[in-house]
Amino acid sequence: MSPTHDTTADPAADAPPEAVTPLLRGIGVLRRLSDAGGRMPVGDLERATRLARSTVDRITGTLARMGYVRFEGRDVVLAPRLLDLGNAYLASVRLPDLLGGRADALAEELDESVSLAVPDGDGIRLVHQSTRRRAMAVSFRIGDLLPAERTAPGVLFASEWNERAWERWRERRAADPRGRDLPAMAVREAAAEGFEERAAAAGRSGWAVDDQLVEPGLVALAVPVRGTDGRIACALSTVSHTSRHDAASLREALLPRLRSAADAMERTLREASAAPPGEPPSATPAAAPTETPAATPGAPTGLAAWTGASKQELGRGFVESLARGLTVLTAFGEGPAALSLTAVAQATGLARATARRALITWEHVGCVTAEGGAFRLTPGVLSLGFAPLSRTTLTRIAQPHLAALAERVRESTSLAVLVGDEVQYTGRVETSRIMNVDITLGTRFPAYATSMGRVLLADLPATERAARLAGTERRALTPYTVTGRAELGAILERVGRDGYALVDEELEVGLRSIAVPVRDRTGRAVAAVNVALHASRRSRQECVTEVLPELAATVAGIEADLHVTERFARVPTY
Repeated sequence: MSPTHDTTADPAADAPPEAVTPLLRGIGVLRRLSDAGGRMPVGDLERATRLARSTVDRITGTLARMGYVRFEGRDVVLAPRLLDLGNAYLASVRLPDLLGGRADALAEELDESVSLAVPDGDGIRLVHQSTRRRAMAVSFRIGDLLPAERTAPGVLFASEWNERAWERWRERRAADPRGRDLPAMAVREAAAEGFEERAAAAGRSGWAVDDQLVEPGLVALAVPVRGTDGRIACALSTVSHTSRHDAASLREALLPRLRSAADAMERTLREASAAPPGEPPSATPAAAPTETPAATPGAPTGLAAWTGASKQELGRGFVESLARGLTVLTAFGEGPAALSLTAVAQATGLARATARRALITWEHVGCVTAEGGAFRLTPGVLSLGFAPLSRTTLTRIAQPHLAALAERVRESTSLAVLVGDEVQYTGRVETSRIMNVDITLGTRFPAYATSMGRVLLADLPATERAARLAGTERRALTPYTVTGRAELGAILERVGRDGYALVDEELEVGLRSIAVPVRDRTGRAVAAVNVALHASRRSRQECVTEVLPELAATVAGIEADLHVTERFARVPTY
């Protein structure tokens, strides 16, 4: 399979007769959106896919119903829930779960960015990345497709290619010598000269180097991590800037440590292969499963009811065959990497014939491979929006939820994080009122006097919370500000039990706010959301009875998007 996908072509062209045409078109829409960075005007999407406007509207309407896209004005925007599909592949292949911790430790040891990559046709895709915080950071997106000839991992994978694979690579090079069909790469004449010789040398030496081929100023070194079958399961690579290393010094300084880490990773893979089904190897903790609400298409038992209700509500605007076809990918994940047709049908609640046609469609577009009656996901699943969605922040995730909340309660809403003894505003949506709460992004307030600060302080371990209260200088900002250590400690204890904080005119006279914490997959409060209003507009009781339920529902939506995003990607808080 070629790693490129021609998003300008009719997605149903050359498809087998059993393929599901609406699913093919939906895949084409998602890939076009991915190539555009996750956002496109509907008109541009219509022209890019060469589909009728009515067809685009039905496809995007169905995707929106599934939570995979949302509409912002005239734009169609990829939504975090789409990451469920890429997460299914990454969970089934197990490499990030099994080896990611070792890659992170190596990055810390080397003080350089470290990645795990897998082959995808004649290209590569990153499946794990550990970056370093620098002014000039080296970072690629998980899921991006990169050409083998311009990457160190690609040279290693090519060392195992057969003649047919080399023919496909030559065909792709002849058709697209500058790499225009690889949107993650800068368009330039790819360095294909000597690629076959470099691959042969890498096969003999067991390492490969990229000397500024993927990007000017970057050098990379990669070594293979072999599976139990002796073939390369993934490539472990480190990337540095030419201000720190040239290709020769990078190899001399880091190759022994890369090889040592690869040896440890191979031991982990052997342990995982020998472990009883469902039992993680000793080196790696079991991954938490991605939550799936029962009322969504990802829950097999509710699929028929959900599609039926969606069809009844949206009529012709809902494409059942597209929704069912996309759901097939979610049958894979935390369980066995290979599933039979019967297992897929049972996991999704679909008829065998329906599941079979969907799997044939996915195989046609390179997202599923079939062998011996079993089906596996391929890295091609990551082409469905994973790269643009995985590079995000909590602020971006929260913003559409904050906007919807502000519209429902007709009050300003904010997102903030705890920075030292203060809260810093990282997201905000204001309402149009004559009298409004005017706060800009980046503003900091003392945590003890704010609703968001209190829910974040309440989540700290008791000893740390007590130490902060003891070490913080507190002054009365209004006549109502609580400053006493014992009284504040009791308030924080109550906030921790209640799950919310209401602060009444303690930060500013006339200002009332109520906040709820935002928790990551581990349950730790990483941010907070509040609604702030003038005290004359709602009483304290009305804030609890009217605003708090809307606030809690909003935070639940933010957390659902955050949890699916951070399953295999790091999500900065701002």
